[in-house]
Amino acid sequence: MAIPDTQIPDTSAFLDDPQRQPLEIDTEQRRGPAIFRWLTQAMEHVIAALLVALIVSVSANVVGRALFNNSLPWADELARMLFVWLIFIGAAAAFTRYEHIAVDILVRRLPPRAAHTLYLFQHVIITVLMGVIIWGGFIVMSRASSRTAILNVPWNFINVSFVLCATFIAAVSIWRAWQSIQQIRSPDITPHINGGL
Repeated sequence: MAIPDTQIPDTSAFLDDPQRQPLEIDTEQRRGPAIFRWLTQAMEHVIAALLVALIVSVSANVVGRALFNNSLPWADELARMLFVWLIFIGAAAAFTRYEHIAVDILVRRLPPRAAHTLYLFQHVIITVLMGVIIWGGFIVMSRASSRTAILNVPWNFINVSFVLCATFIAAVSIWRAWQSIQQIRSPDITPHINGGL
C-alpha cells in the first residue's frame, strides 16, 4: 500500500500572529525596548538557577529519607520558597514572550486597527489588574513581620516576588498599550495577509 507524499503544513501560520508583531519583545531579533529584553534574559537565567537549586533541594531531601532515614527539614522549606520565586519570575518572563495561553482566533481575523483596539483594551485591563495586585502586595508586605519556621527567612522576601512580577507585567502592558495606540493612529497601517487563514 503506497503512502501518499504529502507536505507537512507550515505551522507558523497557526502559531504566529502577524498583527501582534509590533507588540512583541524578542531578545534574538532585538525587538522591543532594550530594558525589557535585558530583564527578560536576566529572568530566564534566574529561572534556570532557581530550577537547579529546587532540584538539588528536593533531591537532597529524597536521598536523605531513602538512604539515611533522616529528612532534611530545611530542604522542604527552601524548595517551597524557590518554587514561589520560580512561578512569579516565570510568569513575568512568559508574559514578555507571549507564551501564556491565549485564544486569538478573533483577533487574527480582525483588520489591523480593530485588532490593535482589542490589544489596547486587553493591555489596559492587564495594567489595572497588575496595579491592584501591586497595591495589595504592598499591603500584605507592610503587615507581614514574621519569618519562616526553619530557615528564619522574612516572609517579605517571598512576598516581594509577587510584587516584582506584577510590576514588570504592568510595565510591559503599558508599553504594549502605547504601541497599540501608535498602530491605531498610524495612517499607513495595512492589513496583514495571514497565509490564507
